[in-house]
Amino acid sequence: MIEYRIHGRGGQGNVAAAYLLAAAAFEAGFMCQAFPAFGAERRGAPVIAFVRVSKDPIDLRSQVRNPDYLIVQDETLLADPKITGGLKVGGAMIVNTPRDGGEIGQTFGCNAVTIQATAMAVETIGRPIPNTALLSALITLTGNFPLSALEAAVGKRFSGDTLAKNLELIRKAAATVEAGAWKETADA
Repeated sequence: MIEYRIHGRGGQGNVAAAYLLAAAAFEAGFMCQAFPAFGAERRGAPVIAFVRVSKDPIDLRSQVRNPDYLIVQDETLLADPKITGGLKVGGAMIVNTPRDGGEIGQTFGCNAVTIQATAMAVETIGRPIPNTALLSALITLTGNFPLSALEAAVGKRFSGDTLAKNLELIRKAAATVEAGAWKETADA
């Protein structure tokens, strides 16, 4: 089983990211779960969402406490030293920031990659919603399932110009990271 935890703020598409990641996994033939945990339900409030992916049926019905991967959609959340709490040994995180991934990884004691997902989203889709770019980069890094599965999931959620722009964003984000760089983490 592969477990993901997504940290962000209200309005960044955290819950949508969880559902899209699960839908992409489903498109690739996996069983999956996706669900959020809310505090204050308002724009800008911290939000956490969870995803589980497995080839076998998933019986767990709890929050993801020991994720394999973290997605951090808002770099201000890095001010919380507990953000990587429970991250499995050898786990990794992708962060939406212009900061250096090596520096962040050293600070938190894990493998970290950064991309400027919000800037790419504004440039490509015209809105500051980094979720699709981050998912694309994560899937490219891990190789857990093909990027075409994310494209198919996005195609079932969006249409027209919104779909075309999101597909363009997926391709741009995938090109910013090294394909398969986290393959060892994914196979562990």
